[in-house]
Amino acid sequence: MRGMTNARLGEALRLLGIDDAAGRVYLALLERAPAPLSEIGAAAGLSGAELAAAYGALADAGLARAAEEGAEVVAPVPPAAGLEILARHRAAELDASRIAVGGAFESFRRQRLAAYDDHLVEVVTGDAVGPRMRHAWASAREQIRQFESPPYFPLSTATQDALATLARGVTQRVVYSRESLEHPGHLRDVIEPCVEAGEQARVLPSVPVKLLIIDDAYALVSLSIKEADVVNTLLVVQPSGLLSALVALFEQSWQNALPFHGRTTRPGGLPPADRRLLWLLAGGATDEVVARELGISRRTLFRRLQILMARLGAANRFQLALQAQRSGWL
Repeated sequence: MRGMTNARLGEALRLLGIDDAAGRVYLALLERAPAPLSEIGAAAGLSGAELAAAYGALADAGLARAAEEGAEVVAPVPPAAGLEILARHRAAELDASRIAVGGAFESFRRQRLAAYDDHLVEVVTGDAVGPRMRHAWASAREQIRQFESPPYFPLSTATQDALATLARGVTQRVVYSRESLEHPGHLRDVIEPCVEAGEQARVLPSVPVKLLIIDDAYALVSLSIKEADVVNTLLVVQPSGLLSALVALFEQSWQNALPFHGRTTRPGGLPPADRRLLWLLAGGATDEVVARELGISRRTLFRRLQILMARLGAANRFQLALQAQRSGWL
């Protein structure tokens, strides 16, 4: 028990900044004092300069003093008083250390943030837009999240870049706007080939911004001039609160969007053309756009709608979309 108590006291002294030699002298003082310093040293296994240094450290710390003026007999300061003094000294030193370290960290943080903020958002314009977009597709490793809508940058390899990314096993989730469906040829030439290659596609009446998020590394935000039908400026957003907000915006929109499964068929025998018809209608496309995309007349479109409504027991287009969703056709 005594050895355990001494071990705990020795550890406490070390935490207060008293080294092992001085700690042994202090324990000997508590056991033998008042006694000559030489006797204390013998009990602690110290002598000469080592003993003098250890005892001096105790005296400086307020834990030991001479028992009588000018005598060799020494004694400890009562532990409560001595440790209180030492604890106060250590607390003052720790406070000073915290202030010094905190100040150094704040200086470091300001310097790092200053450098970081300089590159938080990069502006890419003109001819540099196309190569930057191609680099973004090629750099994806895990997933791409995208809001897609006109106007489109004249990049002839855009669809091939997306297909190549899918072929590498990168997850690709895209929310298309209704305008994407209505853009001539875009459904047939761009959207459906990507969906058939494994892209996860959904549609909303509109998307809040043209956006491309590469993994969780950075995002490209297009600044479009709709009247001129061009995209001549990109913002490249690096990891930050702004990037986190863009990711959250995409995920919320994805949850609210209607899934699209392209030309693929499911159990139930629904022809691909009818699936496209339902999806276009659910996405908000007009009869004119639906007929154009399917390559049929409006009269033929109405006849096929009547057949689908009869098959699902729907009295109107709203019920048709609802029953199609419940049947897994959308």
